[in-house]
Amino acid sequence: MMSMADRIQVLIVDDIPETRDHLAKLLSFEPDIQVLGTASSGAEAIEQGVKLLPDVILMDINMPDMDGITATERLSAQVPTAAVVMMSVQGEADYLRRSMLAGAREFLVKPFSSDELTASIRQVYTREKEKVDRAAASTAARVPAPTGEGLVVAVYSPKGGVGRTTIAVNLAVAAASELGKKVTLVDCSFQFGDVAVLLNLNPKDKSMAELMPELEQGIEPESVEAFTLTHSSGIRVLLAPPSPEMAELITPAGVKRVIEILRQHSELVVVDCAAWFNDTILSILDMADIVLTVLTLEITSIKNIRLFLEVAEQLGYSDKVRLVLNRADTTLGIRVADVEHSIGRKVDHTIVSDGRAVVYALNRGVPFVLSNRESQVSQDLLRLATSVVGGGESRDEDRRKVPQKGKSLFAWR
Repeated sequence: MMSMADRIQVLIVDDIPETRDHLAKLLSFEPDIQVLGTASSGAEAIEQGVKLLPDVILMDINMPDMDGITATERLSAQVPTAAVVMMSVQGEADYLRRSMLAGAREFLVKPFSSDELTASIRQVYTREKEKVDRAAASTAARVPAPTGEGLVVAVYSPKGGVGRTTIAVNLAVAAASELGKKVTLVDCSFQFGDVAVLLNLNPKDKSMAELMPELEQGIEPESVEAFTLTHSSGIRVLLAPPSPEMAELITPAGVKRVIEILRQHSELVVVDCAAWFNDTILSILDMADIVLTVLTLEITSIKNIRLFLEVAEQLGYSDKVRLVLNRADTTLGIRVADVEHSIGRKVDHTIVSDGRAVVYALNRGVPFVLSNRESQVSQDLLRLATSVVGGGESRDEDRRKVPQKGKSLFAWR
C-alpha cells in the first residue's frame, strides 16, 4: 500500500459543492492520488494552498469572488511547488493563454472524463517533479547537456509559415556535413510534417507512428534507430507519420522517451516542432537544451512571439530560448529594432531571405546548405549551427554592420 508521502496530494477548488464532492469521489478511487482538501473560492484556495502545500491544484476558472486565473497567479508566487490544472466550460484559446500566463500547467474543458482528469493530474505532477529534479542536478552552465548525452535543440515557432522546417532541416544537415557531428532530426509536426519532402525521403513503414506501439512493448533503446532513415548527408531522420490520422497514435510520454533514447546515440538531436502549444510540444520544450524560436518581420509573427515569450518565462524556458529572425533583410516597413523593442529582447541570430535558392532546394528535395553552400543563406545557417553545437553565445553583430546583396539591412539602434 502507498504511503501518504508517495501519493499525489491534490487540492480541489470549485464554487459549486456538488462539483467538489464529485471530483473528490472520482479521485478517491485512485490509489496514487489523495485529496488533501477542498476550497469554495479563490481566496480560500490561496489560504488552503499555503497551508496544505499540495502537489496539484484543480482550479475552476469561473468563481464569483476571485476568478481562477487571479488565484493561480497568486498561488504561483506563494506556492510555486504546486502545479495548477485549470478547469473551465469554455475551451477558448484566450482562456488557455491567460491560464498559462498565470502559471497553470494544464487546461481541462468540462465535461471531462475520469481518465482525462487523472491523466492530467499525473502528467503535471510528473512534469513538475522532473523539472525540480533537473534544476537540482543542473550546473550553472547555460546549456546543461548532460555528460555523454547529445544536445537537444527544439526548433519552434508559435506561427506557421516562418520557415521553421527549412531551418531545422538545414541546421541538422550543416551540423553533420560541415561540423562532422552525429545528428538525428526528428519531425514532431505529426499531422502535416514536411521534413520528408525537404529531404526527398519516403516514410513507408518507418516513422514515429510505427515506433509508438513498439515502445509500449518495451523495445530495446538500440532498436529505435531501426525506425530512422539515413539521408545522403549522413543525418539520421525520424519522420512524422505518412497520414494525418496516424498522429493519434503518438503520445507525449512516447515522444519524450524517443528523444531521451536518441540523445544517447547522437551528438545533436534537432526537433522540428509543430506550431502548437500542447502536452507534446511542452514535453519537448521541457527536455530541450536550446529552443530556437523562429520569427519573421510580420506583425502576426511578432505578436505571437511576444505571447510565447511571456509563457516561456512562466514555464522557466527563458534562458534556453534563442530568437532566430528569418528573412531578416526583407524590407517590409518593420525595422528589427522596432521588433526588439516590441518583444522586449534582442534577436540572437538572423538569416537572410533567398527565395530562389530556398524554393529551388525545396522543390528538388536537396537542402540548400548542400546544393548552394556559398550562398548567404547557407552561410547564415552554418553560423547558426556553429553557435548551437559550440554552445556559443555569440550574436550576429558582424552581420548587423554589413548590408547584404546591396540592400540596406535596417537601422539597427
